[in-house]
Order: sequence, then C-alpha cells, then structure tokens
Amino acid sequence: MPSPALSQQRSSIPSSPLQRLSTFIEKSSNTFPSTPSSSSTPRPNSTTSSSSPLDAFSSDAIFSAFLSPDFDSARFSSQALSSGSAAARAEKLEEGIRLLEKQLRSEVLSRHDDLLAQLTSIKDAESALSVVRSGISTLQSSVRRVRQEIADPHRQIKVKTVQLSNIHETVELLQFTIRVLRLSKKLRDLMVVAGSELEKLDLSKAAQLHREIQNLCEKNSLSGISVVDEELVWLTEAGNCLRGEAMKVLERGMEGLNQAEVGSGLQVFYNIGELKPTVEGLLNKYKSQGVKSVTSALDMKAISSSGSNFGGGGPGGIQRSGTPQIGGGGKAKEALWQRMNNCMDQIHSTVVAVWHLQRVLSKKRDPFSHVLLLDEIMQEGDPMLTDRVFEALVKSFASQMKSVFTTSSFVKEIFTVGYPKLYTMIENLLERISRDTDVKGVLPAISTDGKNQMVAAIDLFQTNFLALCLSRLSDLVNNVFPVSSRGSVPSKDQISRIILRVQEEIEAVKLDGRLTLLVLREIGKVLLLLAERAEYQISTGPDARQVTSPATPSQLKNFTLCQHLQEIHTRLSSSLLGLPAVASDVLSPSLGAIYGVACDSVTSLFQAMLDRLEACLFKIHDQNFGAHGMDAAMDNNASPYMEELQKCVLHFRSEFLLRLLPSSASISTNSETICTRLVRRMASRVLIFFIRHAALVRPLSESGKLRMARDMAELELAVGQNLFPVEQLGAPYRALRAFRPVIFLETHQLGASPLLQDLPPSVILHHLYSRGPEELQSPVQRNKLTPVQYSLWMDSQGEDQIWKGVKATLDDYATKIRARGDKEFSPVYPLMLRLGSLLTKDSQSKS
Repeated sequence: MPSPALSQQRSSIPSSPLQRLSTFIEKSSNTFPSTPSSSSTPRPNSTTSSSSPLDAFSSDAIFSAFLSPDFDSARFSSQALSSGSAAARAEKLEEGIRLLEKQLRSEVLSRHDDLLAQLTSIKDAESALSVVRSGISTLQSSVRRVRQEIADPHRQIKVKTVQLSNIHETVELLQFTIRVLRLSKKLRDLMVVAGSELEKLDLSKAAQLHREIQNLCEKNSLSGISVVDEELVWLTEAGNCLRGEAMKVLERGMEGLNQAEVGSGLQVFYNIGELKPTVEGLLNKYKSQGVKSVTSALDMKAISSSGSNFGGGGPGGIQRSGTPQIGGGGKAKEALWQRMNNCMDQIHSTVVAVWHLQRVLSKKRDPFSHVLLLDEIMQEGDPMLTDRVFEALVKSFASQMKSVFTTSSFVKEIFTVGYPKLYTMIENLLERISRDTDVKGVLPAISTDGKNQMVAAIDLFQTNFLALCLSRLSDLVNNVFPVSSRGSVPSKDQISRIILRVQEEIEAVKLDGRLTLLVLREIGKVLLLLAERAEYQISTGPDARQVTSPATPSQLKNFTLCQHLQEIHTRLSSSLLGLPAVASDVLSPSLGAIYGVACDSVTSLFQAMLDRLEACLFKIHDQNFGAHGMDAAMDNNASPYMEELQKCVLHFRSEFLLRLLPSSASISTNSETICTRLVRRMASRVLIFFIRHAALVRPLSESGKLRMARDMAELELAVGQNLFPVEQLGAPYRALRAFRPVIFLETHQLGASPLLQDLPPSVILHHLYSRGPEELQSPVQRNKLTPVQYSLWMDSQGEDQIWKGVKATLDDYATKIRARGDKEFSPVYPLMLRLGSLLTKDSQSKS
C-alpha cells in the first residue's frame, strides 16, 4: 500500500517524494549559492552525480513514474492493486522513502555553513527594513502637513473661479439679450413702416433679421429671460407673417413664371433657414395636384355623372365594369376626352412650374455668402426636381391606365379605338413641355427616358389598338379570300374595300411617324396573308398555259387575280408617296409579295406565248434565203414563218393581252403594270431573238436579203401594233433598225460602219459567216448543233464566251488554209478577227 504522506500531499506539493526532493534540490541550488569554501573544498559525505538516488530512481520501472510531471497517485495505486503484488510494491516504496530521507539529511549536513550564512543575511535585511519604515512614517507626516496648508487656498481659488465664470456668462447673456432687443426693434420698425401694405415690406431683410434673432436665442439659450420670451412670442407671429407673404410671392411667381418673384420668395425662405423644407413642400403640393388631376380624369363615376349632365335623360351612373348607363355612352365618351385634355393641361402646368422653380434655384445665389440655392436643397447624385415630380406623375398615370384597362371595359374600348388620339395627346403634351422649357443653358424639364416612360404608360392600349387593326383587316381578307372556297374570285368592290380600309388605317395615324410604322407592320402582315390566299387561288396546269385556243376559265380567273393584285399594289404604293422613306421600307416586303403573286398568276402564260413565238422564229432556218433570181426578190408576200408569227401575235392580242393590258383611260402612259412589263419583255425578246437567228442564216443571197428585210418590216409592224410600241423598246428596236442596212453593206464597209454600235457583237460575227467561204464553218456547223441547241447555249453564255467559240472556227479555218498551202485568206477572216476583239472589248467596257 502507498504511504499516507504521498496521497495527502498531492494537490499542494509535487505528487511524490522523489519529485519533492528534485524540486528541493533545484530551489536550494538557486537559493543557497555555494560559497567559495564550499565550492573549492569537497565534502567527504557528498555524493557525486553518478551515485545520486535520483539517477537510480529514474532508471527504476517503479520510481521513474514518480518523476513524471503528470503523475497520478490514484492511477498508480490502481495499477499496483491490479498487479497482484501490492504488498511488495508498498515495501519497496517504504525503502525508497528511507533512502530519500537519508539523502536529505546528508544534504543538510553538507550545506550547514551555507544555511548559517543565509540566516545572517536575513537579520541584516530585517534591520534595514526597520529603518525604511521609520523614514516612510516621517514622510507621511510631512505630506499631511503640506496638504493641510494647501487645501484652504485651493478652495478659495475654486470659489472665486466659479464666481468669475458666472459673472462672465451673465455678461454674455446681457449682451446677447441687448442684441436680440435691438434686432427685434429693427424688425418691428421695418414692419411698422410697411404697415398694412405688406407687399411693400422688404421680406428678404426682415427674414434675415428674424433668422438672426432666432439663431441668437437658440444658440445662447435665452429662453427663460422674461423680456426675451416676450419678444419670442411676437417673433413667432412675425415669422408666420413673413412665411405667408413669402409663400404668396413664390406661388404668384411660379404661376406667372416670373423669375424675380420666385427668386425673392426663395431668398426669404433661405434667410429664414427653411429653404429645403419649403421647396420639398412645394414639390409635394405639385405632385399631389398632378396625381389628383390624373385620378380625376379617369374617375368613371364622375365621367358618367358629368356625361349625363350634357343633355337630359336621367341621372348618370356606372353599370358594370365602368360602363355608363344605356344612352349615356356618347356623352360619357366626350366627357372622358375632355377630362383627358384637362389632365394634360394640368400636367403641363405642373411640370413647367416645377421646372421654373428649378431654373431659378440653379441661378439664384445668396448675395452675402454667394451660396447657390440649388446646392442647399440637393446633394450630388440626387435627381433633379423636375425628374422627381415627373416620375411621380408618370407612375400615377401608368397605374391609372393599367387600372382602367382591367376594370373599365368602356374606357378600354374608347382608348383602344381612339389610341391615335390618346397618343397624340401624349405627344402634344411632351412637345409642349419640351418647347416651353427649351432655354439655352438650362436643363429641359423632361429627359428622353421620361418621355419614353410616359409613352410606355399607354402601351396596353397600343397593343390592343394594333391587334384590333390587324383583326379588322384580317377579317376583311378572310371574307374576300375564304380558305374553304378556292374557285371563287373576289369582285372589284371587295378589293376596293380592302384598299380603302388599309388607306383609312394609314390615314388615321399618318401624322405620327412612330405609330405609322407600327400600323404599317400590321398592314404588312395582312398583305402577306392576302398574298398567301391569292396565291392559293391561282389556277395552274395545262389550261392555264395553253395559247392556241381562246382564253380558258382558268386563265380568265388568273387575269382577274392579277388585275386585283396589281390594283392593290398600285394604289397602296401611291398611298405611301407622302410618307417618309422608312414607311415604304416597312411595307415594301409585303407589297413585293403581292407583286410577286400577281406576276406568278400570268408569268406561265407569257412564257408559253414567248415559247410559241420563238418556235415560229426557229422556222426561219427552214426558209431558203440563198435562192437567186428576180422571182424571189419580187415576191411581196411575207415568209411562211413570219405569217405564222403574225397570226400568233394577233391571237395573243385578241384573246389574252386585251384582257390584261390596261386601257389608256384607266392608267397613265407613264405607269407600268405587271402585264405591260411582261409584254415589253416579250416584245424585246422577240426582236432580239429574230436578229440572232437572222444572223445565223447561211447562205444569204441578194434576193434572200430583200426577203429578210421584208420580214423585218413585217415583224416590226406586228410587234408595234399588237404587242408594244417598238419605239419605246430601246436597244432591241435600235438593233433591229441597224441590222436591216447592215446586211446590204459591202464587206469592206462593215468595219467602219457606225451601225455596229447598235448590234450585239455575236450578231455581227454570225452574220459575217454568211459572207465567208464554205471552209469557214460557223459554230453551229463546227459543233454539229441545231439552231435550237445553239440558241439555248447562247442564252446561258456571255458575249466573251460566244467570241471564244467564233475564234475557234476562225482558227480552224486558218489551219485549213495553211495546210492547203494558200497564202490568201477570205476578206471576212481578218475582219472577223479585228471586229471580234474590238466589239467584245467594247461590250465588256459598257457592261
């Protein structure tokens, strides 16, 4: 069992005798330094470090635990009891205790002299300490005596200081009181001089005196002095009088937009020290007036009541969803618009008045401190006064508009149908405000964002208006072009109604560019719908393309559709002439779609007619233009192919073109319809096609030239009388007129003839083949093509490619001549080389 001494000493001293011993040794070595005699003379009973019990304990398994700083006696006892050898361990511990006590005695004996020396030092310290105590007591006695001698003068000085401070404060109060009484007398004298005519009072000076008196009283706490309190009562009354007069001047100046009066009123409130709250109060007042006017304008109960007063018929009232009673709709509508006008006027006057106030604040400076009045009521980054007021008005206006849109079907219908009028009101309001506040060097009353917000407040009605516009026009188109009936063709009156309806929609909004563009976009959607429905009505198939028989019902139907769509395109294009170019740009795609469908309805017919005429002209190659003799020259009859072409042209004219081309009475000569454009194109193609194949004729005798010239005259007459005036065809007609004399020129005259400028290079080159030898093969002969195949190839190629084909035949001809050994070429060969290079070069430069 462990020793009782070990367990009782756990909390206050080291937890084991070994630890106590080591601690004692360390302390003794620090507390009792060895004397020279002890350090130099070894003692016989002192142990060396190697024989110290601590060294033996540190290597012992049991005693080493007692040297640990975290030794726990309870844990050690528990381990000893659980080991089964508790008695043996307790005996060992007793032995260790005896060994330690023996070692302790040995240490005390070995350091006996040192301990005695330390006792002597303690006695000396106690003697010195008694001397110090005596000195301290003497010092305390002296301090008490000095304190008693100083306390009475200090007390007297403190009392005198308080007395002087009170006298000084009393003098200051007397001075400030006298100052207040003098300023008050000045203010009284100033107001007494004005008497009952307060408008003659110098409000600015009076306000300055009032503010100075008030500041003296507040800063120096003069309240409580009877004479000052009496003056303060009168000062309060005077201040109220000054504020009232200043507010009258300020409001009068704002109503009349008089800068001098507004500046005077503001100066008074600045001198009083109430500039910012006064301006804030004015802003709130104008905000309230504006918001009230907006609310009143859209008060359906008041509108219905006022509407009933325009002319008898019983009391007004609201039935359901803001709808006036039966019979009162017209008067309520007039009342609504009148109230909206009044509302716009009130908003205008409110914004302009606030802008005028802001303008004066931004220019007016205090004459003494030179402080800008606007800086007194605004900090950097704060919104301008006009922005604050206008934002509140716009917010209220937008809220009221949204409210009546959802709650009053009557107002919703009026503002939707009359949206252009409502939008014009807003635009006029914004324009008036901008115009009336447009002063150089001064910010305008409303910004671009503010204008956009005001316009956006009625976006709900704009959306409904555009939807209503689209619905009206779409319903009209659906009635004229029903989906279920493909065979029916609308009448001219129905088409006119569509055009008139579209023109009315444009006319209703043309005064406003932005709204016009929005409406035109909706009209564009309707025109695309109309084009789609009309395209669905177009007849296709063989009946629509036949050109040999009289016009079929399918063709007549297509003619009617073409004319209807042409009229829509022409009249709506004319309606856009007075509008800005951007309006035409908006509607151009839709009008282009209408125009495209109109073209599609007759394009296949015109292509079929042109194919038939080209087929007739192909037969020129079946004629013998190489015959000689007077019989061929004197024959006055046209060639068979030309007679067939004339019959076809007459047939086309009587059966198709007369139904498609407008009469001179219905359309001006300067305008060009779809059909006139197609006829012009067909006539030009016939002339060019004839010249192309006439140039390919080979051989061509003198008699053949006469017959060809006669065919040209017949062609010119047939085209000019039945298709299109040839004089108006331009280049194709000039080419036809030039080709006739060219075929009669001598070969050596061709190179310098000015007629070549009016002919395509390919025509000249192909014609020269008819003047050359048989060895000089044409591209048709060289490539073994038919005239039809070669003509199709020429349609897909340019003049440069055609010249390459001609050049290849010229090279072949040159090779044959050189191979034969001949030294001379046909006169046509060098002429074709020279003309080919020159004409193609000129043609490329023109293109």
